[in-house]
Amino acid sequence: QVQLVESGGGLVQPGGSLRLSCAASGIIFSTFPMGWYRQAPGKQRELVATITSRSSTNYADSVKGRFTISRDNAKNTVYLQMNNLKPEDTAVYYCNAGSTGPLGGAYWGQGTQVTVSS
Repeated sequence: QVQLVESGGGLVQPGGSLRLSCAASGIIFSTFPMGWYRQAPGKQRELVATITSRSSTNYADSVKGRFTISRDNAKNTVYLQMNNLKPEDTAVYYCNAGSTGPLGGAYWGQGTQVTVSS
């Protein structure tokens, strides 16, 4: 059974930082492309950042230079370091396994809320 468990969300002021983590089980993690997606209220889910099994990365234009995706294959975990957060980054962030495409792959986590507000 595949499980993706996100953690690290919360409330942060504009300009602040958060690091999201996603622990995976039930897959051969090192072989899977991984990604972070987000969905804001009233909007469609969108790709934030992806990382291939060889650690090639891709970012949405809106987060380039502020967010960094990384993976630790020894810990079966993917991270999203978010710096200089803006109110428009407020969303539920989802971890995904299986694709680097805009719609994501087959496996999703339950999501973690990130709220950027003063």
